[in-house]
Amino acid sequence: MLRSDHKALLYGLGLALSDVVNLGILKALSNGMIKNFAWIAFPTLVYAVQPFIFYSALSHTSMTVMNLLWDVLSDIFVTASGLFFFKEHLSFKKHLGVLFAFMAVFLLTGDDDNKH
Repeated sequence: MLRSDHKALLYGLGLALSDVVNLGILKALSNGMIKNFAWIAFPTLVYAVQPFIFYSALSHTSMTVMNLLWDVLSDIFVTASGLFFFKEHLSFKKHLGVLFAFMAVFLLTGDDDNKH
């Protein structure tokens, strides 16, 4: 059975991957890769569902940790999508920022050392 912090990580991954798809569609619309503007309905519908997913995730972790997991994982995956699919570029300093984002995920999902 999964521990609560692992469940929170899975929720964060799901939310982040939905951001990758949504933002990818929006980027493709903005640069003309997708021509039919009706595609904007898909991200709109997904964003309407995300609060319910976030609400469900709160039974496994705090609002603070869940929000940070979602934000940081989304940043990592959306960055990867921009780099590999849309051929965007990052400076060395921004690459360091992505590395720190990975470290943040590790720190947020690890065991707490609080022994009271």
